[in-house]
Amino acid sequence: MKKNSVVIAGGGSTYTAGIVMMLIENQDKFPLRKLKFYDNNKERQDIVAKACEIIIKERAPKIEFIATTDPEEAFTDVDFVMAHIRVGGLKMRELDEKIPLKYGAVGQETCGPGGMAYGMRSIPGVIELIDYMEKYSPNAWMLNYSNPASIVAEATRILRPNSKIINICDMPVAIKKSMADILGLESENDIIERYYGLNHFGWWTELYDKEGNDLMPRLKEHVKQWGYGAKNDGINNPLLAESSWMDTFTKAKDVYAVDPDTLPNTYLKYYLFPDYVVQHSNPEHTRANEVMDHREKNVFAECIRIAEAGTAEGTSIEAAEFIVRLAGALAYNTYERMLLIVPNNGAIANVEPTAMVEIPCLVSKAGVESLSIGTIPQFQKGLIEQQVSVEKLVVQAYLEKSYQKLWQALTLSKTVPSASVAKAILDDLIEANKDFWPELS
Repeated sequence: MKKNSVVIAGGGSTYTAGIVMMLIENQDKFPLRKLKFYDNNKERQDIVAKACEIIIKERAPKIEFIATTDPEEAFTDVDFVMAHIRVGGLKMRELDEKIPLKYGAVGQETCGPGGMAYGMRSIPGVIELIDYMEKYSPNAWMLNYSNPASIVAEATRILRPNSKIINICDMPVAIKKSMADILGLESENDIIERYYGLNHFGWWTELYDKEGNDLMPRLKEHVKQWGYGAKNDGINNPLLAESSWMDTFTKAKDVYAVDPDTLPNTYLKYYLFPDYVVQHSNPEHTRANEVMDHREKNVFAECIRIAEAGTAEGTSIEAAEFIVRLAGALAYNTYERMLLIVPNNGAIANVEPTAMVEIPCLVSKAGVESLSIGTIPQFQKGLIEQQVSVEKLVVQAYLEKSYQKLWQALTLSKTVPSASVAKAILDDLIEANKDFWPELS
């Protein structure tokens, strides 16, 4: 098998070490000759890089490793760019969440006003990475899982329509992990799905095991009572160790009740039950604070421990897998079936053709082939088209530097109660993001 060169853009992320573990553990499926880190925050990247250098030396010493803040060094001679950047860091995420809550609107990282603010920051960051890739390694693929994925995908559709970029999210994978545990299956990869929607905004219509057995009846019965949470302590999903995620997974039972013909993505709670979300949010201590207090501290502490000990033996860093399946399909023509964020182009027959939808696709050396979904029910069509308009207005606001368009986007969101609330939130977000957004007029 041809060995690949990969750059992880966002080398200082708390998820980077897990991606490294994933790449090392899958050398039989996706062998590497070179692995690079790229980040514009050297201090954060150094913490992760020092630990990962030890992990690589111990577990895959033939892989050449580089950590750099220089774009030319990072993006030259690479086959894949794995991008997961957070423009503004967790401090800006905290403001994304707390400012809307101040006005009684949903404060969440990717949904509602916070997601729009994050999107306005992410667009130039992701476009910059694409341009570096195309300048220094024009044949490379970018696998982008930077949030908010739908807004980023819409921006890249418009600004870089011919670029080799694939947008993907791991949230459906996380939900399928719980599904597999509920059903007693070994892995989420044992589930074959039919799904449609937008990123963090979709529904499963069919779920089968590899023998063709229909899994929907058993799952529906469980979700009706417990959501995607456990009726006991038997579900082995790391997310569910955190109370905020457990609430989201169990709230799926109420989301499911709105349309019991399908199974929902957990993020739909923010759009269908925004009053519940606001009532159960602490405007002084949001999810961003939880991440800073726990995940960020724990991951960085483990990286520092590895660096000081000079060994990664017994590390608590865990690997993920979904991104290797995607890269492997592109490199080795394995025709993986995966949920990806792609232009609709008629796949969902009664939805805007230019909408960036999340649907099953086949992935090969030739790229991505979308599977046809057909016509969807009026309820989902209405919700999707409203949210598509929100995302398109955000991108238009960025491109046109338009205050009016961004106000319209906030007003149209189901997470915001009124146009007056939308305007108050927007004015605060403009002040908070003056170092990141274009000046709006």
